[in-house]
Amino acid sequence: MPIVTDTPRERLLALVQQQGSTAVLVIVVVLACLFSPGFADWGNFQSILVGNAYTSLLALGMTFVIISGGIDLSVGSVFALGGVLAAWGVDHGGAPVAVLLPLVCCGALGTVHGLLITRARLAPFIVTLAGLLFARGFLQAMSNEGSTTYLVPPGSAFLALGRGAWVPILTAVVLFAGGAVLLLRTRFGQALFAIGGSENAALLMGLPVARTKTLVYTLSGLLAGGAGMLNAARLQSGVTNIGVGYELTAIAAVIIGGTLLTGGAGSVAGTASGVLLLAVILNLIGVHLSEYGSSASDLVNGAFLAVVVLLQTVLSRRRRLL
Repeated sequence: MPIVTDTPRERLLALVQQQGSTAVLVIVVVLACLFSPGFADWGNFQSILVGNAYTSLLALGMTFVIISGGIDLSVGSVFALGGVLAAWGVDHGGAPVAVLLPLVCCGALGTVHGLLITRARLAPFIVTLAGLLFARGFLQAMSNEGSTTYLVPPGSAFLALGRGAWVPILTAVVLFAGGAVLLLRTRFGQALFAIGGSENAALLMGLPVARTKTLVYTLSGLLAGGAGMLNAARLQSGVTNIGVGYELTAIAAVIIGGTLLTGGAGSVAGTASGVLLLAVILNLIGVHLSEYGSSASDLVNGAFLAVVVLLQTVLSRRRRLL
């Protein structure tokens, strides 16, 4: 039986789809260094990296969810909930409680999402939308409708998790590296690609589809809650009004990074490029289009996302025709 191999053109199209965001990121950074005053300053690079270190973990979890063919709209609210739980935990048990409480609660919420999706056969959009409302309502109840802000005492050991510039950056790098290994070098990761490509085929292959998808949503909840916990250590408080719209930014970064919204294809490295590309664009908008406020950022990000999705669709169709 002859072995079917990809043609050079198919490999090129696949490379453009998977690594296009990295190429665009390099081009944008080079142009910004040449034509945008102050962009090439190390302090500016550090600000971009630190400012997106913890929120990028939402996109990391979203990568696994979307590859499996799902979606998680709750991560922004779970991120905020994780921060409030961490700050509350410092006052009621110290640093160990501050670390464990958000991980346990947010991971449990992700598990509930997964069970409802896999066992009750509910749509991921509806389940995670309900999770968004639950997490936001829970943190509002904890903070008396936002009137109470839990502060982390200055001498708490918990603050070491978010201190300085290198701790947030290295934390994100380590977790993204671990995510890449999990996706590419384990049976769990390979099962995700199979499930996202065709869930029925994965079932026929004997893969544990329900268990794998449940673990995916648990992982997303853990990363979102953990990111909120780490962010609380950086801000020294549990801020209640953050996280709104973060789920959309995470989805945009994942898709721009080359992960197909239909599932079955994607990479952690592409998501990292997508996160950085959006962060660089936002930084440039803040410098050159600051008079237009957040509307310019939303407009550019929306247009950029639309172009990427269009290109993904065209490339996928051409690969199927070859």
